[in-house]
Amino acid sequence: MKIGMLTGGGDCPGLNAVIRAVVRKGSFHYDDEFVGFMEGWRGLLEDKTMELSLSTVGGILPRGGTILRTSRTNPAKHEGGLQLCIDNLKKHGCDALIAIGGDDTLSVAKKLFDSGVKVVGVPKTIDNDLSGTDFTFGFDTAVNVASGAIDRVHTTAEAHNRVIVVEVMGRDSGWIAAYSGIAGGADVILVPEIPFDIEEVAELIRQRHARGRYFSIVVAAEGARFMGHDVETQNGGADSRDEFGHLHLGGIGQTVAKEIEKRTGFESRSVVLGHIQRGGSPSAFDRVLATRYGLGAIDMVHRGEFGLMAALRGNKIISIPLAEAIASNRKCDKEILDAATGILDKLDAKVP
Repeated sequence: MKIGMLTGGGDCPGLNAVIRAVVRKGSFHYDDEFVGFMEGWRGLLEDKTMELSLSTVGGILPRGGTILRTSRTNPAKHEGGLQLCIDNLKKHGCDALIAIGGDDTLSVAKKLFDSGVKVVGVPKTIDNDLSGTDFTFGFDTAVNVASGAIDRVHTTAEAHNRVIVVEVMGRDSGWIAAYSGIAGGADVILVPEIPFDIEEVAELIRQRHARGRYFSIVVAAEGARFMGHDVETQNGGADSRDEFGHLHLGGIGQTVAKEIEKRTGFESRSVVLGHIQRGGSPSAFDRVLATRYGLGAIDMVHRGEFGLMAALRGNKIISIPLAEAIASNRKCDKEILDAATGILDKLDAKVP
């Protein structure tokens, strides 16, 4: 078979491990050929390709990013875009397509499947918020980066008697904030699932100071929001959106730090980890998980399991419908939220 492959949406550690696993098993076990479409759906729209072979995937396992590059292009937003994608797949003689991405990328994959394209999905979101799968690759690496950063700001916060707010990724769910905050021993963890009362946060910090703890660490997901307010956006631009309609978030860390200093009088600073969480080599866990997803995807192609996505359930790679994967964002479960925000007892009733 000749199989097309692309990576869409934000990059994350482990994408190259998926590509490598697909090409290696496809070549060794199935005698497949591959064509890579560059920069996500943009490559399929504009017919930008690269050869994918055993030689091109050699040595990419530990590399971050993606050799196929990526974009947030949405073919459905371009006139005749979906049909152009179909035409370019036919032009290259592709019998199937493996689309690696999150709910946006996979929503396009679902549209193409509904139009007759043989598509298999691989889940990719650093936020770990894709439905139907227990974990996505890249998340573990991001948590390790974030918890390492929290460890580092602990020492400078203590040295200067400061409150430091660490802003991490997490648009609609607080998996990275919760895991890294718990692992890093943060004093307050703010997640999108539970709008927060800034006065409660300030009071918790006052109580720490009253006990002789003259510094505090707050971890805030980028999508965390004040009770009764919208999310913070870059430059306050409510109309700043990508092709999938997502606001460009940013600024919650700085806003929270300013409010804490104003309400407590304690010197406060903010740190935005941003794309540092996406960069660099994947963790061992993510290398293994991404490899397993790639192996699962190529097997799904040869079993004819189209319109489905590889998913991790327990410790098994299974296949689920793309429709299930993109149906909703997967929020942090109650157990994790309790561990992360247990000190905010009166908000417990709001945990989904």
